Amino acid sequence: MKNRSDKLKRLVTVQRHLEQMAEMDLAMTTQQRQEVADTMDAVAGAINSLNPVHRGFSGIYAAQIGKLRHKDTMLAGVQQMHEMRIVRERTKGDRLEERMHEARDLEAREAEDDAIYDLIDQHVAYGDDNGR
Repeated sequence: MKNRSDKLKRLVTVQRHLEQMAEMDLAMTTQQRQEVADTMDAVAGAINSLNPVHRGFSGIYAAQIGKLRHKDTMLAGVQQMHEMRIVRERTKGDRLEERMHEARDLEAREAEDDAIYDLIDQHVAYGDDNGR
């Protein structure tokens, strides 16, 4: 049977993996926001362009900028959600890790106590054998 500390160690490992997954989700969302920002810059450049080809599409570009702004706003909310999730997962992992260390300390203390009791039992048993 496994010790409590071993079980908690496994939970800490799982929790740290969940934390890494949340960090990867945040990184992907941040990358998507950067791509949207780059696209908005390109569209804004096309709107401000003096090229007659771009002037004909200015209405389409304006609509596209609106859609991109909306997408950026949505991604900002998702990004904030991922940031909160990272904090939550990290906090859970830290708490589990503290409990694991406490369990290890208790198990070590219990093992030391058992060793002392065994020595006392041996001493008492040896003393009884000599006393006969």
